[in-house]
Amino acid sequence: MNFKSEMNEKKLYIDSELDRFIPAESEYPQIIFKAMRYSVFAGGKRVRPIILLASCELFGGDVDKAVPFACAMEMIHTYSLIHDDLPAIDNDNFRRGRLTNHKAFGENIAILAGDALLSHAFEVMSKAVADNPEPALAKAMYTIANGAGVNGMLTGQVVDVISDGKKLNKETLDFIHINKTAAMIQASFKAGAYIGGGTQEDAEKLSMAGCKIGMAFQIQDDILDVTGSFEELGKPVFSDERNQKTTYVTLIGLDKSKEKVKTLSDEAIDILKNYGDKAGFLIELTKKLIDRKK
Repeated sequence: MNFKSEMNEKKLYIDSELDRFIPAESEYPQIIFKAMRYSVFAGGKRVRPIILLASCELFGGDVDKAVPFACAMEMIHTYSLIHDDLPAIDNDNFRRGRLTNHKAFGENIAILAGDALLSHAFEVMSKAVADNPEPALAKAMYTIANGAGVNGMLTGQVVDVISDGKKLNKETLDFIHINKTAAMIQASFKAGAYIGGGTQEDAEKLSMAGCKIGMAFQIQDDILDVTGSFEELGKPVFSDERNQKTTYVTLIGLDKSKEKVKTLSDEAIDILKNYGDKAGFLIELTKKLIDRKK
């Protein structure tokens, strides 16, 4: 397996399908579709949709059936970034090396672009279920909705917002990370397993791996905020410090945070190894996420 080549192939496939699913900039009213596309095609890694496709493939599933759900996952992720950057929340000016959506289009359009991506994601998934009403597809849609809503990402974001400027204990910080970041990575693994034909036990095992990967991913983000550069990250560094946010780095220090990332990633890999060579891509992806610089 050539990991780099396979990763790039999956990313290009997802990008082409996103281009197909999201209305063209020429459609009226042009500004909302320009704003949606501005953030979706800003150069993201496509980690969540790629995980969903690879999890489907792990069980020999039909990737074409998984594509609408993978694209919906990226739309939901992008909506969350647009809203996260807003003045009322993190008030960030840059994302992925370019102006944030509200800086490029104004706060009002940015809010609507996030709303549009969220609702369009569910339109894309519900059409896939309506066109092919299999229980596995319905379960995948429910899994993604559950991960994005009040049992997942949204609640994590709420606790993050109300904790702004406060010193947090490990339990509260873990709650934020597990919900705000890990929940949608878990959902990617779990939804892909359902679509691919995995059992409920398989879905739960992959969900657990996803939780550990999601936690490691967020802690690595915290680390990069103090060790990276604007050129590498595409956004200002030391933003957590400026916003007086509790992170694993401020809580347990840089070295122990790095150890935590490795421990969580190794535990996730141990789960994936149960699936043998078929899990090779997902194992390699997990390793790459540990060592990433952006």
